[in-house]
Amino acid sequence: MNIKLFEHIYLIGIGGIGMSALARFFLSQNKNVYGYDKVKTNLTSDLENQGIEITYDDNVDKLPSRFTEEKDNRLVIYSSAISKNNIFSFFNERGFSICKRAEALGSISKFYYTIAIAGTHGKTTTSVMLSHILKNSKIDCTAFFGGISRNYGTNFLLSNDSNYLVVEADEYDKSFLTLNPDIAVITSLDADHLDIYNNHKEFVDTFQQFIFQIKKNGTLIIEESIVKYFEKPKNLKLLTYSTSSSSDYFVSDINQDNNSYHFNYISKNQSNKSKGIILPMLGEHNVSNALAAISVSSLLNVDYKKIYDSFSNFEGINRRFDIHISNNKVVYVDDYAHHPEEIRSTICGLLSSFPQRKLTVIFQPHLYTRTRDFANDFASSLSEADKLILLDIYPAREKPIKGINSQMLLDLCSNDCKMILDKKELLNHIKKDENDLVMTLGAGDISDLVAPIKRILS
Repeated sequence: MNIKLFEHIYLIGIGGIGMSALARFFLSQNKNVYGYDKVKTNLTSDLENQGIEITYDDNVDKLPSRFTEEKDNRLVIYSSAISKNNIFSFFNERGFSICKRAEALGSISKFYYTIAIAGTHGKTTTSVMLSHILKNSKIDCTAFFGGISRNYGTNFLLSNDSNYLVVEADEYDKSFLTLNPDIAVITSLDADHLDIYNNHKEFVDTFQQFIFQIKKNGTLIIEESIVKYFEKPKNLKLLTYSTSSSSDYFVSDINQDNNSYHFNYISKNQSNKSKGIILPMLGEHNVSNALAAISVSSLLNVDYKKIYDSFSNFEGINRRFDIHISNNKVVYVDDYAHHPEEIRSTICGLLSSFPQRKLTVIFQPHLYTRTRDFANDFASSLSEADKLILLDIYPAREKPIKGINSQMLLDLCSNDCKMILDKKELLNHIKKDENDLVMTLGAGDISDLVAPIKRILS
């Protein structure tokens, strides 16, 4: 499929973070872009302000006339998170050209030198860091993000001059198998999406298939601890990164000061010369994400000073260890973490940064299947908090599973103080409670509570 041949694009699920980035790309290519989503959000409002016509009614009578009168030069793209609705059925029954979001992204990537960031955790942060370095160094890039870059206020960056493309290689639904990158990064390999993968072995095998799809004479950059899981293909350069001096890229002398990490990074390809970086983010896992971005930048011969300067003005990503309040009375942090290992890393990072404070974690579980498959791991991670508040499970694309709910998860947690609240009860509770260190976690609509919680705590 040559995606450039289509003049009219309709996106089902246009409000998703990945789909909205696609919408911005097609708009930048002077395509006529339309879409549907269930609810109006800040993302969809931004798209409408850019001239995209969006409907929030799953009714074929609401479709633009260009998509009812003929189907030539029309492409329909749908999100895996959107079930097969009336609009999808209409296009499918009439033989429109239809593809998943991942297929569209894979088709776009064929026109670029593609750098794909894969892994259970760290994809968005690493992608945004790397893209910011390339922008700052004038190498530039086009990029698709799974989050909103604070520096640029968007999840999509466009370059008319650079042939570099930075994309997140999403393992959900095996989406990353549509990509054939020139450079691939794998940050982590904790099992996830067991509604798609039967077990961890199948999960790892699919990442192995992704590795085999790297272009001939391409490069794989991988966190050293997970190299052991994979077979290295021939005609492929393999580079590792970690905190160990045995890696091709590694960090040392990690220190924390004033909500920033200071560390040295060393590249064996550059005569082991140590270079200092100041990362204005908390969470030691973000040092690893930064090193992954630095590793790709070094491979592309970005000057050290440009890398240093890029981190010095790096503003972070919405909902990635997002510090909203930090004063003597209270600290409030919000994070997208929704996997047990992400939660563990985020909580540990927060407690190490504010060791004298009592931590309240407010968590919204994401998906019934994920809650079921990792219930004990979630309980172990969440039990690190002094106080735990759970919201109901955010279902996203799923239907309820009998016996799988927030009460089941709460019963497994060992916190001395724990409870389940709905959103209204939560806000009233925060108003009355003595708050010291507060963190909201989750990938669902808990993000809607960030602003009101911030107002209350302020």
